Amino acid sequence: MSRNSLLAALAASLILSAGVAAAQVRSATPAPVDQAPAAPAPQAPAAQTPAPTSVEPGLQPAANSVAGEAPSISLTLPHDLSPWGMFIDADIVVKAVMVGLAFASLVTWTIWLAKSLEVFGGKLRARRAADAIGNAATLMQAGRELGHSGGPGALLVRAAEEERALSAGALDHASGDGLKERVASRLARIEATAARRMSRGTGLLATIGSTAPFVGLFGTVWGIMNAFIGISQAQTTNLAVVAPGIAEALLATAMGLVAAIPAVVIYNVFARSIAGYRQILADASAGVERLVSRDLDFRTVPPATAMAAE
Repeated sequence: MSRNSLLAALAASLILSAGVAAAQVRSATPAPVDQAPAAPAPQAPAAQTPAPTSVEPGLQPAANSVAGEAPSISLTLPHDLSPWGMFIDADIVVKAVMVGLAFASLVTWTIWLAKSLEVFGGKLRARRAADAIGNAATLMQAGRELGHSGGPGALLVRAAEEERALSAGALDHASGDGLKERVASRLARIEATAARRMSRGTGLLATIGSTAPFVGLFGTVWGIMNAFIGISQAQTTNLAVVAPGIAEALLATAMGLVAAIPAVVIYNVFARSIAGYRQILADASAGVERLVSRDLDFRTVPPATAMAAE
């Protein structure tokens, strides 16, 4: 072959290879489209979040449930958390504590009613007796004023009259100091007996006021212990497990305070009232001692003067 033929064949091969390369580039690049842009391809639907469903009041799902799976434990709160409902659902020990505290509270108010009437009536009778003794000129006149009425005031006058009658034979040969001492001793005993009778029952108030908070605390500890036992059995700290025991514990504490606070207040009121009652009896006793001393002094006065003094 000649030299010109080789050059022509080389040029033809180069042109052919360039055309093949251009065709490959055009096939790889998408041709522009003059129409409206096509809608984007639909994407795969994402996992839809379940709509929140309304939960009935009092229901709580399990704490350790996995998303998308049914809860393994279904716990419900008690529907009745009233004091009576908590008492009915309480443990037998907590029930016994509550019943004991309720009985103690009933005893407190019963003592308050009965003792209030007793103290009021006793103070009224003692004040009347003290006024009659203070207005009398002689022991005999005080005895006529009080007559056969009951009460410590009348007992004071009758005790003095009895002691004077027992000592009448010795008064002509001895001074009246012995009679005064014996009368004072009997009056002191009557006064102490009346005050002790009036204080009867108040010691129970002091006992209730001092022990009721601790009894309620025992019920509290027992209720909390039951709450922890429920947690260990259910293997969850859900409110439905803890709430009943805590509520029972708080109810026991409240009942302890309800029994203790009125008992302490009523005891203090009665302590002041009985102290006033003893003071009235002391005034009546002092009046009887004055009448006895006056009668002893008038024994040496002529009868006419003594009658004028009466």
